[in-house]
Amino acid sequence: MQMRREIGLVGLTFVGVSGVIGSGWLFAPLQAAQLAGPAAVVSWVVGGVAMFLLALSFAEVSAMLPVAGGLGRLPQFSHGKTVAMVMGWSAWVGYSATAPVEVEATLRYLGPHFPALHQSGSTDLSWLGIAVATALIVAFTLVNYYGVKLFARINTGITWVKVLIPVFVIVMLLVYFEPANFTAAGGFAPNGVAGVLGAVSSGGIIFSYIGFRHAIDLAGEARNPGFTVPAALLLSVVICFLVYGGLQLAFIGALRPTDLINGWSHLNLPGTFGPIGAVASALGLIWVARLINLGAVVGPCGGALVAVGSNARLAYALGENGFFPSRIATLSDRGVPVAALLLNLVVAVLMFVFIPFEEIVQLCGAAITLSFAVGPVVLLSLRRVDPDRPRPFRVPAAHLIAGAGFVIATLIIYWSGWETVWQLGLCLLLGMAIFVVQARRSGFAGLDLPQAGWLLPYCAGIGAASYLGTYGGIAVIPRNVDSALLVVFSLVILVVAVRRPLSREAYRRYLAEDPNIAPAAA
Repeated sequence: MQMRREIGLVGLTFVGVSGVIGSGWLFAPLQAAQLAGPAAVVSWVVGGVAMFLLALSFAEVSAMLPVAGGLGRLPQFSHGKTVAMVMGWSAWVGYSATAPVEVEATLRYLGPHFPALHQSGSTDLSWLGIAVATALIVAFTLVNYYGVKLFARINTGITWVKVLIPVFVIVMLLVYFEPANFTAAGGFAPNGVAGVLGAVSSGGIIFSYIGFRHAIDLAGEARNPGFTVPAALLLSVVICFLVYGGLQLAFIGALRPTDLINGWSHLNLPGTFGPIGAVASALGLIWVARLINLGAVVGPCGGALVAVGSNARLAYALGENGFFPSRIATLSDRGVPVAALLLNLVVAVLMFVFIPFEEIVQLCGAAITLSFAVGPVVLLSLRRVDPDRPRPFRVPAAHLIAGAGFVIATLIIYWSGWETVWQLGLCLLLGMAIFVVQARRSGFAGLDLPQAGWLLPYCAGIGAASYLGTYGGIAVIPRNVDSALLVVFSLVILVVAVRRPLSREAYRRYLAEDPNIAPAAA
């Protein structure tokens, strides 16, 4: 049975937008302003351009091969099962943590109104809170169970609310716009270029954008995927840039002079409704602050719904790859991977019970980052393996854009810090243990190990740089020098990876096994 192609352009675009606009919009403008001052607006431009370049790589390959669970499936067509399993496992662990993170964030915003959801004097969920969180995950699972068409409709409705609330907040804050704030307390860029780039890497900007990935995972269910998939990927990045950039501009312009007395780095706006709510309250816009609180609840709920759907497609892809039992790769009569949905539901509930919220957040960020590096690798490799296959969307200057995208993905992993990188390493080791167990049952033949030869030095190199660098490491390598070395290192790895793709025979064999893809060109 094939998955049903029932998601249109608006539905798939809003899947990506919903993954980006969660509750983070309430805090990212403050974090970016603390690091870059008014130049945080430039930081959002830099981050948006970086994500746009990375999205371009996925846009071509996802339109060319529109499969479910793209982050765990696309690498198989360029570099075989081992690379696909590593990337898919990394993404799956992160996605498994995403839905619990979003649901618990929702309950934290509801906590002041319903204190019984949390333990007394703590932000940890009570047993009632765990029951409510589980009920929400079950509800999101049921929405996905009844088919992708219903899922897309509900998500589109929620996403309209998630977008319109921050847009309305932008308009209201711009009424009180003060241009002098952009030259106050040290000028437009008080911390120079380092502050601008620091906001991109450490201010939550890059990690705010990466939610566009969900559109990749549902590409196998998009109508007219040759147009819908690349258009949705690129539109989701542009829409989110306009929302976040507008919020940053309005936030800085609405600050009062007294807020900047201690400088941008010490800017602090505590309040029940977050820093943007605090600004609105200070301006007398209490009703706007309450609207922001509504957005804080709706935002992560929509993100959890999308994460549940995307993660089911990833688990399905891992079942097709042989990493998970084949039962996980079965579809219901509605074209939905029900077994994958149930697996992820169980994992999410266990996380609520056994893993603290902060550790789930770290696990989520650590595991997702690596999977983004595969887009540029697949793009250039498929140009070599199947140059004649029709490409509904073709990236111009592919080598330049793919090189920039791979460098960006590598730096995202590095900038996330040593604490995140070593957790990523543990995730990969656990995945490797599962991989070895599965391989011993089915045999190591046919795992395309030679094509995965670049992965070990790539991961080891990032790990060593992170430990020796300045982002949570021991600072043996000076800042800026570390990033420059990683740029060179990542480009060398990209060249090595692209020169060792699958043979055309293996590539065609894998395509023939997927009922959702037309046969490859002869």
